[in-house]
Amino acid sequence: MVARKTGFFVGAVAGVGVAAAAIAGVGLRMAPAQAAESPQLVRTANAGPMIFAPPPGAPMSFADIFEKVSPAVVSIDVTSRVDARSLRLPNPFAPNGKPGEGEDENQNQDESGGRPRQQSSGSGFLISADGYIVTNNHVIEDADEITVTLKDGRELKARLVGRDEDTDLAVIKIQGTGFTFVTFENAAKPRVGDWVIAVGNPFGLGGTATAGIVSAYGRNLNDDSSTYVDYVQIDAPINRGNSGGPTFDVYGRVIGVNSAIFSPTGGSVGIGFAIPADTADAITRQLISGGKVVRGFIGAQIQNFTPEMAQAIGLGDLKAAVVKAITPGGPAAKAGLMVDDIVLSVNGVKVESSTALTREVGRGLAGQVLRMEVLRDGQKRFIDIRSGVRPSRGELEASIRPDSEGSPPTGKTPSAPSATRVQALGMGLTPLDAAGRKRFSIPSEIQGVVVESIRADSDAAERGMAIGNVITSVNLKAVRTPADVVAAVEAARKAGRPTILLSVWFKGGLASVPVKVN
Repeated sequence: MVARKTGFFVGAVAGVGVAAAAIAGVGLRMAPAQAAESPQLVRTANAGPMIFAPPPGAPMSFADIFEKVSPAVVSIDVTSRVDARSLRLPNPFAPNGKPGEGEDENQNQDESGGRPRQQSSGSGFLISADGYIVTNNHVIEDADEITVTLKDGRELKARLVGRDEDTDLAVIKIQGTGFTFVTFENAAKPRVGDWVIAVGNPFGLGGTATAGIVSAYGRNLNDDSSTYVDYVQIDAPINRGNSGGPTFDVYGRVIGVNSAIFSPTGGSVGIGFAIPADTADAITRQLISGGKVVRGFIGAQIQNFTPEMAQAIGLGDLKAAVVKAITPGGPAAKAGLMVDDIVLSVNGVKVESSTALTREVGRGLAGQVLRMEVLRDGQKRFIDIRSGVRPSRGELEASIRPDSEGSPPTGKTPSAPSATRVQALGMGLTPLDAAGRKRFSIPSEIQGVVVESIRADSDAAERGMAIGNVITSVNLKAVRTPADVVAAVEAARKAGRPTILLSVWFKGGLASVPVKVN
């Protein structure tokens, strides 16, 4: 189990399961039922007007659902070997963050003197009578041995069929036939407010059910998986070890795969996240058929093009994606896509974010032509890109890792005085020369103006600009001297535009940064 980001925890897992139910009933009681009348909910302190009647179809019990589906839900125990150094790192689930105190995880030193063994547990569920099981990728990642425990107590060894890091899904298989299984519900999604039930292996207890409602759809966890997953938010308590377990609707159909919780402390606060059934179904089918998921790839790094950026260059409230880097020799480079191209659509599908563009490209097959509508120099044009195959996440990270590790400078680096420095937007700007390249380790292909100083109270600093950054363009027009930047700022002021759009290089890549001109 690892933290995805501050507050979000993989494997989801916390909490006191009765909290939500207890809170829901505070201050209320059921009035005695009368013949031919519906029960009424009244205030405890004052038996006044009816607040509301129980909605039609509200279950009196989830016992029938649990009895029907629980035989398909399994506990998964994993043994893996880990780098001993990782055992010294703080565990977000450990009391007070002490190293080595993890939940649902135990480490034992390998007697042979090799890497220590680690045991962890999670959940999963059977989706076929012949033993295919869906779980989370993070449950079985790096597993040496996988053991599945069925509801009837049988323990069976499982093998990995395939896994997908990008959606945090995996499929494993046990030998045998005639297993009880469940199915994904792809069409009739529960509404926000509808009942759901989560079943899994919290804290290694196995076969545990919790109930709640669908709280929201389309949640973004701001991690890598959210590129391809719009999460379902539920308030059915999901706890440590529930990762990979199913969330059911009231008909016993799988509507999601439990994957994460939101928590400031690691404990349950009633906010859990599940991978939607339609996404999980599509991914698991690919994993079963080929052992991996194949996605389209064009070889471009992108970011959101926001309305604030659009307003800086007179494009109103446009939302799109903007290209910030091109992989040399990749499909995009061969087709003529360029840095700072604003992508409006792919194969006729409107693009309003970098995530939307990544998903549309990912849907493409290797060799398929992707027709992109882009905005360049104020003119719309179409570019046909023949899709490649998306590399693994590790390969992608290796390909874009900067030569010098780390984030942009903090802005506190001492700067040498320069006779050619010009002040603009709260920054001291100088031409990019050989000395500047050496001092800030700027690659030879980067051209522009260097930030040599910056006011801490400036909007540029608040937006993340720092000493050592290189401004490569302003309002999508290349700059080579500080005077070019000053002229662009003055033009924006005269046009009455509150911001300008900077294209900025830092030790990590390129980014578009809107900055206020006043």
